[in-house]
Amino acid sequence: MGFELRKKRRFEGAERFAKRIEEVQGKANVALAKVQEDMKQYADRHRLEAVEYKVGDLVLLSTKDLK
Repeated sequence: MGFELRKKRRFEGAERFAKRIEEVQGKANVALAKVQEDMKQYADRHRLEAVEYKVGDLVLLSTKDLK
């Protein structure tokens, strides 16, 4: 019986450790999601809407990379 109590205490410590790791991981995931959203907003500030071309529109093409 003494062995079972000692064994149970070890598991309790491991369970507390695992629970703490899960809490820290959850907080880290929340922080990463917030930073990701902030970075997206910063990157999107200078982006423009894409121009939509229609059949028949005249456009200029660069021949810089053509051989």
